[in-house]
Amino acid sequence: MTNETEGPNRPDRRPGIAICTYDGDSGWDLVEDLSGEAWSPPGARTIRVSMGDPDALADTLGADLKDGRCRAVLLVGRTHKGAAFRIQMRAENRALDRKDRLSVTGPGVARTTAPVADILRALHASGLPAEASSEAEDDAGSYLLYRILADLDDGPHTPAVGLLRSPASADETAVKKAVKAAASIMAGHMALSPRT
Repeated sequence: MTNETEGPNRPDRRPGIAICTYDGDSGWDLVEDLSGEAWSPPGARTIRVSMGDPDALADTLGADLKDGRCRAVLLVGRTHKGAAFRIQMRAENRALDRKDRLSVTGPGVARTTAPVADILRALHASGLPAEASSEAEDDAGSYLLYRILADLDDGPHTPAVGLLRSPASADETAVKKAVKAAASIMAGHMALSPRT
């Protein structure tokens, strides 16, 4: 279920970015302090997405992108391959159990629409080890990335969809820094595209 960050008197009209942690061990929490206010990147509003069943998450995020409620999705999870933060650049057409194809008619591979090079630069500028990878991991993150990307409508202003993985060794402070850097870059790109 999604909840928009809104003011008490009127809705927040900034473009929305959904930040979705798809597992319980991501190290990321939107609410940073006792105020209960969610963090949002400059120029955008964060849409909270509750962790849950991958199919339900994919449906919710896809619907939010189609109806314009959000214009970007950042999936956040863990990697078990190395000590660097990873931006996954593609996802394969695989069911959640990774045994069969998810879609008989869908593309074999879906490529991320997030600005990977800019996110990598931001992560490095924040002092975090980071790399881009075309290698999918056998988890809900790869499944969600494919589902969301494959369901996007074709058009000149495709929403940014990306997957940021933090290494198992990264503490909460490093994960927060990485998520904020990636989301801020994606928000900056949203500001450059026309509103729908």
